[in-house]
Amino acid sequence: MKIAVIYLTKTGHSRKIANAIAGELNIHAEDISMNPGIADVDILYIVGGIYGGKSDPIMIEYIKGIDSTMVKKAVLLTSCVSKKFKQDEVREILRRKNIEVSSEEFVCQGGLGFIGRKHPNSSDLENAIAFVKGGQTP
Repeated sequence: MKIAVIYLTKTGHSRKIANAIAGELNIHAEDISMNPGIADVDILYIVGGIYGGKSDPIMIEYIKGIDSTMVKKAVLLTSCVSKKFKQDEVREILRRKNIEVSSEEFVCQGGLGFIGRKHPNSSDLENAIAFVKGGQTP
């Protein structure tokens, strides 16, 4: 089974989450800004932040380039200051491309200024790992 972890980050939060889960899976997390190639992936973990209630446009454009011949299943992990928003647009794009998307999405608090400035912390990273180990693989 081929597993991949990709992420996009502005603040470093998504990179921390991606590296934590990739380390647990004994693989390397790939930065979307480097345009990593995706092929024959059984499970793709997509880690991204929410900015102004939405996913980053760079993330959206990258996801638009993925199709069901490249990825069988996607699992979303999200960093959001308010913890109120998810990667809904990413989820919808993947579904339209007939890529199975896990119904569960990990959302942890990100930081912005003084709000959540110590997040994601070690507890958040442990929770992300537990989410991945807890069944977000087939």
